[in-house]
Amino acid sequence: MEGVSLKSRAIVFAMCAGAVAFILALVATSSGQIGIGNVSRALIPALVCAAMCWASAERSIAGTASAIDAAIARLTSAAHGDLEGEIPAEIGENVPQLAHAMNGLFQQLNANLESVHRLAMFDPVTSLPNRTNFRRTCERALTDMPQGASAVLFFIDLDRFKVVNDTMGHAMGDMLLGMVANRLRAVADRVTVETGVPQPLIGRLAGDEFTMFFPDIHDPAEAARIGRGVLFALSEPFDLVGNDIEIGASIGIALRPQHGENLTDLMRAADAAMYHAKASGRGRAEHFTEELANQIADRAQLERDLREAIEQDQFTLVFQPQVAVWGGEIIAAEALLRWRHPRDGVRLPGSFIQRAEETGLIVEIGEWVIGTVAETIARWGHMGIEQRLAINISPRQLDHASFFRRLREAMRAANAPARLLELEITETLAMHCSEEVVEAIALLRADGATIAIDDFGTGYSNLARLRDLPVDRVKLDRSLIEHIADNAEARTIAHAVVGLIHGIGCEAVAEGVETQAQADVMRVIGCDVIQGYAIAAPMDEEAFIAWSRGDDRQKAAG
Repeated sequence: MEGVSLKSRAIVFAMCAGAVAFILALVATSSGQIGIGNVSRALIPALVCAAMCWASAERSIAGTASAIDAAIARLTSAAHGDLEGEIPAEIGENVPQLAHAMNGLFQQLNANLESVHRLAMFDPVTSLPNRTNFRRTCERALTDMPQGASAVLFFIDLDRFKVVNDTMGHAMGDMLLGMVANRLRAVADRVTVETGVPQPLIGRLAGDEFTMFFPDIHDPAEAARIGRGVLFALSEPFDLVGNDIEIGASIGIALRPQHGENLTDLMRAADAAMYHAKASGRGRAEHFTEELANQIADRAQLERDLREAIEQDQFTLVFQPQVAVWGGEIIAAEALLRWRHPRDGVRLPGSFIQRAEETGLIVEIGEWVIGTVAETIARWGHMGIEQRLAINISPRQLDHASFFRRLREAMRAANAPARLLELEITETLAMHCSEEVVEAIALLRADGATIAIDDFGTGYSNLARLRDLPVDRVKLDRSLIEHIADNAEARTIAHAVVGLIHGIGCEAVAEGVETQAQADVMRVIGCDVIQGYAIAAPMDEEAFIAWSRGDDRQKAAG
């Protein structure tokens, strides 16, 4: 019962014993009659019995009560985080079962907390500190360092790990990551023995990204030597279930205090150096440099400018005609993006598209292009101009079937017929897009849109897949056109590619035709449509309309 203590139970027991003694004594002395005398005589043994029972019970519960009070105090301290303290001896002496239960409870709690800590702070695959643990420990170490003290941070990214994961499975990939961690530990141990520097902190950030933080490394040449040691260790084959696997790594190196005093700055610098190592051919260790710092600043500024361009509607479209080789009529016009930069003037896509794709801003830019093209087709229709417009699809857009659904909705909302829309998808993207995306493209094509493969000849094509894709036109990359006027082998290759395109039932389009001689060759080898400066440069809307209506427009066939 709530509120009942051992002491109260003893009092009740003593009272009950006294009452029983009183009743028995009263019965024994009453001789059938109860009076004040025999009641008084019966009361004496009752009181004696109650007192003796209370004294006996009090002696037995005194130790238990003290043990329980100690147990309550110990459990209270445990509730405040003290799981390491000893269980008071008096609990074991008076209530051994309680002492045993408390000991088991604390052991289980300690084991559970240790397991939770390991899961929260250590990577289960490599047993290295995870991102959170590494950052906390490294930030604490950097904070404790004297001003200007030296240290080195290595950012390590495996070069060919994804291939192993994709071909051999994630279980083999995890095994390989464990082997990589062991080799990093071996390098760290060797450096510690050879140089006497403190043991470094090694962590796995995510996926195939690792970090190593060495305090008290002063010489950049020593940092470079450690980087070469890591590269050598990771370039050696790994024995993965009887298979020799070679992966290698790219490493970025950041120095404290040259490249930053805190972990955020050092990580940013090492990360940039690592990406520079990958871009320079992989299998390299690169230091962070002023040049890379300037590139980071330029990328950050470009991102800010792009966001401002989206907000302030600084983009515009220009149009470059595609004309039939025989007859010279305009088949379509490619809508090309331009950025009217407030300081730099008109900027071409090559100067900003990659950064837009890296930051995800290409999605917003793509949405603007969708809406603008749909509005342009509808507006030209009201002017009596029925002209097909071609737009390029970025990799970020091609990743999502929802993009094509939004495109269909935008065309319908603007009352722009789908037959006047052409989508250009690069060869590489077309080979790897998902079945969901292919189905979305097929739906748009069923509405009347034209689908073109762009930059054909620059990637790897699966011809069977190319034949099965919902494609109408294939555009030869300008690299196939560049030398056809003065190189017989280039003409032979272009001729073969045009024949291949016709063989799968598609129309062949040559882009980047810069001279009349190139246009003449493309006509001879059977190309259907040409595009390039030999026909016309990209023009703004007003100029394109005037050009398309001009009676003196030079025909491609001419």
